[in-house]
Amino acid sequence: MFAKVANPVVYFEIPVTDMNRAMQFYKSVFSFDFEQTLIDHNEMALFPFSDESKGISGALAKGEIYKPTHNGVVIYFRTDSIDKTLSLVTANGGKVLYPKTSNGDLGFVAEFEDSEGNRIALHQSSKSTE
Repeated sequence: MFAKVANPVVYFEIPVTDMNRAMQFYKSVFSFDFEQTLIDHNEMALFPFSDESKGISGALAKGEIYKPTHNGVVIYFRTDSIDKTLSLVTANGGKVLYPKTSNGDLGFVAEFEDSEGNRIALHQSSKSTE
């Protein structure tokens, strides 16, 4: 049993088959810079992380055990504009899987396929102006 002092998810990994292509895709869509490293013989490109910021971070992960899929866990990336982000997704070889949809008072959501074939989601707060 664990105390309810923090959000339960602390890290994620997105499977990739071509690390350079995946890093270029996420850099083009979200302007992320990556730190590359090797962990347990697997290539990792770490997403930005700051102890001072809210939320979690993770990595693009390439290795024998990592298989891109539509059928696994869905990761939601925050964006100020789903419309602009989906435009960047399609301009960089991704596909819209689920269009921008209202989530009531929580804002908007959408899903896309990244350069590697993963299903990734977006969340735009209802407080975002677009």
